[in-house]
Amino acid sequence: MDLGIHYATFTHPDWQSTLTDRLDETVRIADEGGISLVTVMDHYFQMVDFGGPFEPMLEGYTTLGYLAARTERVHLGLLVTGVTYRHPGLLAKVVSTLDVLSRGRAWLGIGAAWYDREHAGLGVPFPPLAERFERLEETIRIAEQMWSDDDGPFDGEHYQLAETLCLPRPVRGRVPLMIGGQGERKTLRMVAQYADACNLFTGDGVPGVAGKLDVLRRHCDDLGRDYDAIRKTILWFGDPVGEADRFAREMEQYADLGVTLATFMPASEDPAAWTSEVVNEVLPRVAGL
Repeated sequence: MDLGIHYATFTHPDWQSTLTDRLDETVRIADEGGISLVTVMDHYFQMVDFGGPFEPMLEGYTTLGYLAARTERVHLGLLVTGVTYRHPGLLAKVVSTLDVLSRGRAWLGIGAAWYDREHAGLGVPFPPLAERFERLEETIRIAEQMWSDDDGPFDGEHYQLAETLCLPRPVRGRVPLMIGGQGERKTLRMVAQYADACNLFTGDGVPGVAGKLDVLRRHCDDLGRDYDAIRKTILWFGDPVGEADRFAREMEQYADLGVTLATFMPASEDPAAWTSEVVNEVLPRVAGL
């Protein structure tokens, strides 16, 4: 079982003067200690559950570019990019740049977006949900075309590109695609059709994830996709340090379902010290799963 850290809040003591140093130290410890993936959110306003818009929030890809220069091993991504935030051609270029400058460590996590307040606040169009899913599918197709040998036009319903040029290409030819979300009718079907990885929430525990994976398997069967070719990842809710026994027990159960990466959020006002405990105490207990 690989582990990931989702750095979801920058609101720590004295953040006005320590935000950058604390983030830097946390990710350095993760990088040196064997954490597989570090993600930040793709929001312009902090979510209400973490204090709302008047709490600090860094722009996601700028943050990942900084972290790429400060790390050597850990993979980097957003959990997840909102399809409404960037034109898809520019998004593919941004993610490709991150992959090149990190020497092949970028992930493209993407979803249909949901936080209407930040859209309204900053003047970003926020179409209805059905249209956002249409745009999500076109965005995925555009990114894949830009990472292929086809540099010709793309003529979609929502996006038209005259030239899908992207040089330099990602180090691995393309950037692995993770689709976030667990809607059974649209999202998981899109995972089955396009994604290298899914990301599921654990709010309903192991049975809930098992149910979502059963739905994903059925979509794969319908589309002729190899279910086992899709990496199964979860966002685990809890503190793997303070709840180490529960975490280890549940990771065994998730591993039995085929989950190979569990991401979680720092559960401390000192995320660097907390990450040290994850590396030294938690990772060894699940690394062999």
